Amino acid sequence: MDGHMQPEQSLSIDALAREFGVSTSPVREALARLDSTGLVQRVALRGYRVAPAPDSGEIGELIDARLLLEPATAAEAARLESRSALVQRLDDTLVRLSGAPSGEQFDSFRSYYDADREFHRSIFTGVGNRFILQAYDALGGHVQRFRLFSGKGVTDAEETVAEHSAIRDAISDGDPALAERAMRSHLVGVRHRSLEDLESV
Repeated sequence: MDGHMQPEQSLSIDALAREFGVSTSPVREALARLDSTGLVQRVALRGYRVAPAPDSGEIGELIDARLLLEPATAAEAARLESRSALVQRLDDTLVRLSGAPSGEQFDSFRSYYDADREFHRSIFTGVGNRFILQAYDALGGHVQRFRLFSGKGVTDAEETVAEHSAIRDAISDGDPALAERAMRSHLVGVRHRSLEDLESV
């Protein structure tokens, strides 16, 4: 995530095992898990490599997938009879998101990334449909992968906090239509800002 390995750079299991001072087995397992997030890719007969930089088409497809899942799930969250625990979790993530640093290196925006991811995932866990949650989790690192190659870190913290707050308020008020619109507006904003960051690199 810090970008010291370039897009499409080969990843040697033996070299990584030496670097981390471990056997090759945990490195092989870690790379397999990273493959499922989209951060690395397994190439037939060649091993693993850092994933290529995303293009505008990939970012568009990712947001389209999220638009199919997240607005409807936010609406379902607003329909929950007991949603106070969910709203409290959303409040907690908003506090952390608002206070998190958002520099250019992963170490400086990791807490922001974690709070952002937890906000969205909390809505899925709150609804309680494990199959929809699995679908969201399958997106994995793709959700933030564009930051890996932009070199800019987090550039939209203020907008994101405001948009998350609108989603939280709609869920708290029990307004499914507003929750759906607020989530859709947020994701459209994310797409627009992500593409702007990508174009500026």
